[in-house]
Amino acid sequence: MALPQEKRYTYADLLSWDDEVRYELYDGIPVALASPSFEHQVISGEIYRQLANYALGKPCHVVAAPIDVRLFEQDGDSPDDVDIVVQPDLLAVCDKSRIDRRGVRGAPDLVVEILSDSNRRNDQLVKYRWYQKAGVREYWIVDPVEKIVLIHTLEDGQYSSPNAYGASSTAPVGITEDCTVDLSLVFSGG
Repeated sequence: MALPQEKRYTYADLLSWDDEVRYELYDGIPVALASPSFEHQVISGEIYRQLANYALGKPCHVVAAPIDVRLFEQDGDSPDDVDIVVQPDLLAVCDKSRIDRRGVRGAPDLVVEILSDSNRRNDQLVKYRWYQKAGVREYWIVDPVEKIVLIHTLEDGQYSSPNAYGASSTAPVGITEDCTVDLSLVFSGG
């Protein structure tokens, strides 16, 4: 369905659209999401497996896309008030009050985005700024081409310089005390 670009949309509009096309909302502008590649899905699946196995019996919930995250939704906001909605590749939420039947309200504790040709700019610039402003404690940018993970950690409201982890590394999950992700499994190609 082609949408007129001169109109600003809200989460209420997004909820009424056909589910066959996934959209994010960037300040009221719909952005269609391309289907992920096989490599993207293998990487996402392996990171999810490791994080979800760790989270068993713990308070944090690990979720894979698609799930709507309304980063700046406040108490009392209706879907008509929300014009920024993202669908991170993976996320972890440790505060159950942020989870509702539609997805996540507010900042997840951890967000993982896997770069592709279609999303590289948005993940590295637009979402980076939003995740920082919303208070996402830890933001991972996974580059399948370079086989590297950049981990941004929120300190005093700003992301610190990222720590980089290569394909043979073990990446620490900063929102936990003892969880790590074995990147040799993530980048092995399945």
